[in-house]
Amino acid sequence: MNMRTILNLWLAGFCLISFLGGCSQEQQNRLGRSIQNWTGTNGILEIYGGEKVVKRFLSIDKISTATATSGSEARAYRFGYGILDENLNGKADEGEKKVYFEFSDFSTPYIFYESPR
Repeated sequence: MNMRTILNLWLAGFCLISFLGGCSQEQQNRLGRSIQNWTGTNGILEIYGGEKVVKRFLSIDKISTATATSGSEARAYRFGYGILDENLNGKADEGEKKVYFEFSDFSTPYIFYESPR
C-alpha cells in the first residue's frame, strides 16, 4: 500500500469513530439493530410452559417490534417468521413450514402463530 491509501484508510476510520462518538447511546443501539436486521441472525425462538419447551421456531431472520398504525409508538408485542418445529427435535423436517408468529411483552403467556397446514 502506498502512503496515500494508508492515510485515506486512517482518515475514514477516524471519521467513523468521531461520528459514533457523537451519537447518543440510543442512536448507537438503533444503528446496531439496523445492521443486525439487515444481516439477519438465523435465530431460534423457544416458548416455555414452566420448565418445558412447548413451541419452537427455527431459522428466524429477525424479531420485530410492532408499531402503531398511525404514529411511531411501539405496540406491546413482537413478531417474526420462522419454521414451526412441530416435533421439537431442533431441526426443520420435511413438512414443517415457515409461519408468522407474535408474542406479548406482557406477562400473559401467549404466542400467536400461523397454522402451518
